[in-house]
Amino acid sequence: MARSALDEMSATGAFERTASTFRNIISRDPGSRFPVESGRYHLYISYACPWASRCLAYLKIKGLDQAIDFTSVKPIWERTKDIDEHMGWVFASSSTKEPGADPDPVNGAKSIRELYELASTNYSGKYTVPVLWDKKLKTVVNNESSEIIRMFNSEFNDIAGNAALDLYPSHLQSQINETNDWIYNGINNGVYRCGFAKKQKPYEEAVQELYEALDKCEEILSKQRYLCGDQVTEADIRLFVTLIRFDEVYAVHFKCNKKLLREYPNLFNYTKDIFQIPGMSSTVNMEHIKKHYYGSHPTINPFGIIPQGPNIDYSSPHDREKFSK
Repeated sequence: MARSALDEMSATGAFERTASTFRNIISRDPGSRFPVESGRYHLYISYACPWASRCLAYLKIKGLDQAIDFTSVKPIWERTKDIDEHMGWVFASSSTKEPGADPDPVNGAKSIRELYELASTNYSGKYTVPVLWDKKLKTVVNNESSEIIRMFNSEFNDIAGNAALDLYPSHLQSQINETNDWIYNGINNGVYRCGFAKKQKPYEEAVQELYEALDKCEEILSKQRYLCGDQVTEADIRLFVTLIRFDEVYAVHFKCNKKLLREYPNLFNYTKDIFQIPGMSSTVNMEHIKKHYYGSHPTINPFGIIPQGPNIDYSSPHDREKFSK
C-alpha cells in the first residue's frame, strides 16, 4: 500500500520516521558498481523538502552542478496514480506552469513514485525525495540524504568546482557526528514530531526537546561562528535547512510557536550567515516551501490557506564576522 510521512504514527499518537531503503554508494574505488562519472547521475529534489534541500546545497556549494544535474518536483502533493488515493511528489507537465518545477528530463516519469517503481517492482516504502538516480543502470542509487551529502562532499572531488571545501574534515568528524545526532532528534526531525503528533503528550514531549536543542544551539553560537568551531561543516548545512523554514512554516503549521527563530539573536544571524554562503540562496525557494507545507497536509490545514508572512530577508546584514580570526 502506498504510504507517506503522514502515515507514520505509533499507537501513542507520536510520529515515527522510517528509514530510507536505497543505500548504495557512489565511490572512486576501482570496480565500484556506481563509479564517479560526470553526467551519469541525476538528483531529484523538492525545494520544499529540507532533506532534499541539503543535497541540493551540497551540489551548489561544492560546485557539482556541472557534473550532476537536478530536477525539482511541484511543491504541492497530488495524486500519484489513478489506481489509489496516494498523494505525493509529482513533476510539472511543462517548465512554465510552475516556476522552479520541471518535467522529468531523464525518465519522463510523472511522479517520484514512478521512479521507485522503475527501480524496484516490489518496492513497498515511501516515495520520498531526494532520489539520486543512475542514468546508465536506470535505478535509484540512494535516497538517504545523509549519505548522499557525504558522497557529494568527497567522492566527486576530481570533478567538483570547489573541491577544496571539506564539510566533513577528519579532525572534526566525531564532533560533527555527535552534533548531528542531537540536532536531528531535537530539531530536524523534532519539528515533524511536533507537527505530525496526533495526541497532546507526544506533541509536548517533542516541543520540549525541540526548544532544549534550540537553546543549546543558541548557547554554542554565542561563543563561535559555526556549530563545530570556526569553519562551516556538514552539521551547519543540516541545521540550516530546518532553521530557514522555522518562522515561515514550522512556527505556525507545526505548532512550534513557543519562541520564534527571530527571537534567538545568535541563531537568527547564523541562519543569515549560512544563507549568504555563495550558492546557498539558490537552494531556498520559499514559495515552494510554503505552498508545500500549507497545501499538502489537509489533516493539519484543511483549507490549504497560506499565511502571508513573515517574509524574512535572510540576505540582510548579520554580525557573525565578529567570530572570525
